Amino acid sequence: MTVNITLPNASYDINIDKLKQIKLNTKVVIVTNPTISNLHLDYVLSRIEAKEVSVVTVKDGEQYKHMQTIEDILEHCFNQKLNRSSILIAFGGGVIGDMTGFAASIYQRGIDFIQIPTTLLSQVDASVGGKTGVNNKFGKNLVGAFHQPIEVNIDPYFLTTLPKREFSAGVAEIIKMAVCFNIEFFTWLEQNDIRIDENTKIAIAKSVETKAWVVSQDEKEKGLRAALNYGHTFGHVVENETKYNTYLHGEAVGIGMVMANDLAVKIGIMSVDEALRVKTLLEKYDIPTTYCIKDVDDFYEHFFLDKKSLDDKIKFILPIGIGDCKITDEVSRETACAVLRTFSC
Repeated sequence: MTVNITLPNASYDINIDKLKQIKLNTKVVIVTNPTISNLHLDYVLSRIEAKEVSVVTVKDGEQYKHMQTIEDILEHCFNQKLNRSSILIAFGGGVIGDMTGFAASIYQRGIDFIQIPTTLLSQVDASVGGKTGVNNKFGKNLVGAFHQPIEVNIDPYFLTTLPKREFSAGVAEIIKMAVCFNIEFFTWLEQNDIRIDENTKIAIAKSVETKAWVVSQDEKEKGLRAALNYGHTFGHVVENETKYNTYLHGEAVGIGMVMANDLAVKIGIMSVDEALRVKTLLEKYDIPTTYCIKDVDDFYEHFFLDKKSLDDKIKFILPIGIGDCKITDEVSRETACAVLRTFSC
């Protein structure tokens, strides 16, 4: 299956199938991590034909998604004498994809890159849409660029070696898509187990179609695309507070979705029953739905580092029931903190 994404200055295919033969008449650098390299690098190398192929392996984990790792990738590119026609290939999960895309966006002021995502989270969300970047002490993805890949190749085979916890983290992003945009898809998720191979492929395809539709309308996140950050405003604070080494990104998003739902219930745009349906679906895949907030005021202040916020207003993405959502900056501090206090300990 192929999904095309068309943007004002870019168009590319998202291929969902066995990894095709990739033929490139240039130098190529594959960016990956030790885990993926040990499991699948030989397979990927067998599918790539290029003038010259080299591999740079960076440390595995969200805690290494910072500028020093970008420097390591760039140093490898310079040592390999890449030029502006050269191509980077992101071979890994969302962390590898974000860093490879960012490195590509700044190497010699921008070169092309290809995504070969290996986790469910990156296959259904992170690899599509051209968001790249790294974290710093102030928060997640606060340094980066919009830089679209020239193609995305999603091979479900890579999921056969994915740990259960990583798979579940990806499911959180799938549920996010359904809650925001498609009640029929959400109902299908309630009725089907996406750990079954055929259902996995259906869920990937539906999520990619949804993401491509949203990005096609709003590439630079000026409006609609911000809705894809449902759960992220809260989840990013959870990740930052726990130094990116307690929760996987999708797990933090799951917690953030529950918090956002509670806020939506409090302001009257989501029913208690609808919020429970979302929580139940998350828990079906062992995605965490609780969190201990030690300092509510400090947690709230972290919202101001969110990229969607402007000046003294915080933008929240809140579900309107299931299948729709809204972006609002009209939630008072008092209301938001009242919800946060229900998670305090």
